[in-house]
This record gives sequence, structure tokens and C-alpha cells, in this order.
Amino acid sequence: MGLFSKDIKNMEDLFVHTLRDIYYAEQQILKTLPDMIEKANDPQLKNGFQNHLQQTENHVKRLEQVFQSVGKKAQGVDCPAIDGIIEEANDVAGEVEQKPVLDAALIAAARAVEHYEMTRYGTLIAWANQLSKQDCVSLLQQTLAEEKAADKKLTEMAESQVNRKAA
Repeated sequence: MGLFSKDIKNMEDLFVHTLRDIYYAEQQILKTLPDMIEKANDPQLKNGFQNHLQQTENHVKRLEQVFQSVGKKAQGVDCPAIDGIIEEANDVAGEVEQKPVLDAALIAAARAVEHYEMTRYGTLIAWANQLSKQDCVSLLQQTLAEEKAADKKLTEMAESQVNRKAA
């Protein structure tokens, strides 16, 4: 089902499609984070990725609750956007030889993922409000708050130490 698919007939369909998009994205992130943890050199960055792996597991569980709330099976739909972000991150990380520069690249990639997630969760919250799905709103807001906090921590880490070491 593509974004402009004939299967999307109304706002409810669009909501479920986007829910499946972020569900797929979170699953891909779960697969990618262990590799990022392994590649990270900065102990604070490594720890941050480990914490976010645990958070991402909770994000998936919350999304499953949202699916249940709307009476749909929890399943993903291909998301070329997250696949592209992850592929680009892998390409860049594979080319970096200096460990501090690699950490800076990993943070940049992680921030790109966070920003994608924030746009999806923000959109889903707006649509859930419009569709009077308040039980979904609170679950999605919890995850959005965690994504924003993760982005803030990554930014602070980059600006306070990682970028300096890489320069």
C-alpha cells in the first residue's frame, strides 16, 4: 500500500497506514541499534544507544496497544524513508576510520532517525485527536516525549564533547 494508494479512503485508513509505517520503522531501529552500540566508541554514546534500545522496545509495545485500540493487527508496511536513513548511516559509518569521527557520524544518523520518528508521532497524535482516539493520543505522546528527549541528549552529547573530539 503506497501513500497515495486506493486502499486509503479516509482519515482512519491514513491513520492506520501511518501507524504501520512507524511500526515498521521502530522494528528496523530495533535491528539497527545493536550494530550502532557495537560501533560507538564514546562510553556515553554507547550507553545512550543501549538505553534507547530499551526505550524502542517499549515504543513497539505502545504501538501494539494503539493497534489493539483501533482493532487492527499490529503489522508494518514498508517505509522507504527509514530504510534510506538507515542505509545512509551504514554507508557513512562504513567509510569513517577515525573513532571520534565515527561517533559524530553515528550521532548524526541517530538524530536523523529521531527526527523522522518525531514527525510521524506528531502527525499520528494530531490525527488521533481529530479522530477522537484519546486512548491512542496518550500512548503516542509518551513515545513522542521520549523521542524528543533522546534527540536532545544526542544534541547535547555532540555539542559538548563528541564533535570537539572529532574536529
